[in-house]
Amino acid sequence: MIRPLVYLWVGQNVMLVLSAILRLKLYVGIYLLTYWRITAAIWMGLVAVGLVLIVARIALDRSHRWLIRMNLLALLATVYVCSLINFDAIIANYNVAHSREAGGAGVALDGVYLASLGPQVIPALARLGSNPYVAARLDPLLEQQARDMASWRSWSFRGWRLQHYLDTHPIFAVPK
Repeated sequence: MIRPLVYLWVGQNVMLVLSAILRLKLYVGIYLLTYWRITAAIWMGLVAVGLVLIVARIALDRSHRWLIRMNLLALLATVYVCSLINFDAIIANYNVAHSREAGGAGVALDGVYLASLGPQVIPALARLGSNPYVAARLDPLLEQQARDMASWRSWSFRGWRLQHYLDTHPIFAVPK
């Protein structure tokens, strides 16, 4: 008697999480992407995985230790994959592509927020073309990129890849 009720409860919670993810997707479609919205999506995904693992534990007759190990494995896999993703570039590319300035249906581009993400947003901002709005944001980011590449302490693989991109696209010049 209890198992069907637990399955129903977990199914209801999975549907609630999927509903929240859909609502977040609609919200991002209108108000653009931020770190907090990406974090919320990742967290909701982890909650859904945890709920499915509860069902799997009951259906497969596994122990509590198995459930804890599987949840830890899901968490570690998420952290590992997230460490390989360039969220700054993803946020910038999405926001530029869907902003009002690029002809999208979203709100006006928040240049202050994008500039706060750092030099990884340079390629996305450059796609907007040459206008005063973009130029005012690109110059400080190009200077920061040059400083980061000059210092061994702030060198990173992502920064090196960005520098390679900037070197192969002659429209970028480091301001003097």
